[in-house]
Amino acid sequence: MKLWITTALAACLATVATAQNECAAGKTLTEGTLTIATGNPAYYPWVMDNAPESGEGFEAAVAYAVAAEMGFPADKVTWTRTSFDQAIQPGAKDFDLNMQQFSITEDREKMVDFSDPYYSSAMAVLTTQTVVDAGATATPDSLKSLLWGADANTTAVPMLGALIQPEKDPLLYGDNADVTAALQAGQIDAALFDLPTALYLAGVVVNGGTLLGQFPAERTDNPDQFGILMEEGSALKDCVNAALARLKDSGKLADIEAKWLQDATAIPVIQ
Repeated sequence: MKLWITTALAACLATVATAQNECAAGKTLTEGTLTIATGNPAYYPWVMDNAPESGEGFEAAVAYAVAAEMGFPADKVTWTRTSFDQAIQPGAKDFDLNMQQFSITEDREKMVDFSDPYYSSAMAVLTTQTVVDAGATATPDSLKSLLWGADANTTAVPMLGALIQPEKDPLLYGDNADVTAALQAGQIDAALFDLPTALYLAGVVVNGGTLLGQFPAERTDNPDQFGILMEEGSALKDCVNAALARLKDSGKLADIEAKWLQDATAIPVIQ
């Protein structure tokens, strides 16, 4: 009986693998190979050490997981580089798939195709090490006591009310550049940004910038959603969506997110 079950399971898995291979057969730029593009350079934590071929970093890991679900082992994945702006322009592409934290928008969907979302962006608390050293922590009570800043023209203000309910009215600014300048100058203690933007600002823009914590995406109305970009009318779209669906159903996609966007960044989740 055990032998029969093992044989049946193997046959079932082989059938699934064949179906996955057939889904993408003849639809890639190079037969038998999946060409994936990322940025030049590609940044942490999306790609570690600017080396997507390592499979390390959130988007690099997702790329290889999607490729495997589509029937392409790691040695059949080829990487190329594009700029963000170049990738979203209409026209023929020199890649099959492109992953560079592309938000899915109606305007972009007029020029390129997107997969179903592979990531819904969390909102993160950007602050400075000075504020952390003064005692700020990733707890509701501590967050409420901080002096917040926000771009008056964005959804950051109602988001602050929904997620944090600060004790003091936030200081409002004309744009996010003014918000980060105020943070740098010590005029405010913290600001809310989507996680990718917050990581960039903490690492590149704000001296001594750091992330105090992140809110789960499901606690945010209309979170920013990232999709895998493809040439408009790509024959691979259904295959990619099917691969993502299997990764979501199996829990593998959630595991990759936890590893690279929570554990690797060491940014606590605020509940």
